[in-house]
This record gives sequence, structure tokens and C-alpha cells, in this order.
Amino acid sequence: MKPDNKGIPWFWMSWGIFVLGLLVMAFGISLMIKAEVGSAPWDVFHIGLYQQFGLTIGTWSILIGLLIIGSTSLLDRTWPKLGAFLNMLLVGVFIDIYLWVPFLKTPDHLIGKLVMLVSGILIMGYGIGLYIAADRGAGPRDSLMLVLTERTGWKVQHIRLTMEIVVLSLGWLLNGPIHVGTLLFCITIGPIVGYSLPQCKKLVARLIERGGRFEDINKRKIRINNYDGVSKKAR
Repeated sequence: MKPDNKGIPWFWMSWGIFVLGLLVMAFGISLMIKAEVGSAPWDVFHIGLYQQFGLTIGTWSILIGLLIIGSTSLLDRTWPKLGAFLNMLLVGVFIDIYLWVPFLKTPDHLIGKLVMLVSGILIMGYGIGLYIAADRGAGPRDSLMLVLTERTGWKVQHIRLTMEIVVLSLGWLLNGPIHVGTLLFCITIGPIVGYSLPQCKKLVARLIERGGRFEDINKRKIRINNYDGVSKKAR
């Protein structure tokens, strides 16, 4: 629950949490890619495009996100939201940065790859929880999902499943990395976000409350040794 005194400090804090969430989510995506035992459906599509046409995985994430934002705006007849645009841009940039880091390497053994995969899914789940908890807007794909839900009258889970099947099929046609990790992601990401989101919302609420107390002196605790800086010896 957000306080009534929300203002400029909360505005910048919320955007900071939003960007932090994207950083964490992109790191999880990069770990899954580096594990090389299957990626999330959208990333299977992006990697397939990268393998067939070059550029970078992050660049394809941005280009596909831009296409989705444009399609969503046409369907909804509204201008793109800032949160969706930043999500599209920053996640792609962050993915490329993480994949470029020299020490982030694919493990030599299957156990190491599976550990990296599971770590990536968990980290991604908490990154999603953080950026959603910041309440700065949905990402491009989620925005399209919501608009299609309104337009078709289908349930959210049916729209999401259809979108995942379509992009996974396209990724498969492009020889994207479909493996056990893809199935594990599809099965577990929903429950993980369902668990992480309430925790992230509580964390954000605490940060807001603490920020509110800092801005409002009447809400701070009174310190019995608080004085004007003149020492007792001088008195």
C-alpha cells in the first residue's frame, strides 16, 4: 500500500527499483542462455533470429519488443507507455552486456549447466517480481497479452499460452535452443513469480514507508540524545 505523501522521492525510487528489477531479470535470462540447456520461449525465438541473421540476442530482443509495442499501440489506439518502452530497451542492452562479460561462461559438465539454468530461472523470477512491484508499467509482451485479452475476450492464461506456443514454434523453425530448460521454465516461472511478487511488494512498501518517514520529520522517532551539535563539555 503506497503512502499518501508519495512525491518526487518515491517517483525516483520507484524507477530505480524498476531498473533494478530489469537488471536482475536480464541477468537471469543471460544465465539461462549461457547454460545452453534450453531457454525461455521468447529467448528461443531471439536466439534463433541471432543464429540465422546475425546482430546480437539483445538487439533482436529490442527489435521484436519494438514491433510488439507498435502492434499493441495500434490495437489499443494509445501511445506506448514509458515503462514498456524502457523495458524493451534496457532488457536488450542488459542481456548483451551480461553475455559479453568474460567470466560468465558455460559450465563444462551437465550438473553445472543445470545449476546455472535453475539459478537463472529463480533470479529471473525475482527480477520480474521487482519490476512489477515498482508499478511503472508492464513490459511489451505483457502489454500485448492484456490488450489481446480485452479484444478477444479470452482468458489471460489462454492468450499467454497461445503467444508462447507461437514464438516457441518460430524459434524452433529458426533452430533456437529448445531443451529441458525450456520445459522447466514454462512449468516453474509462474509459481516462482507468484511466490516472489508478494515478497517484492512488501520490500517496496517498506522502502516507501522508510522514505516517507525520512521526508516527514514528524514521523521520525525522537532520539533522546539528539541535540543541536553543541557538546556537553562546551555547556
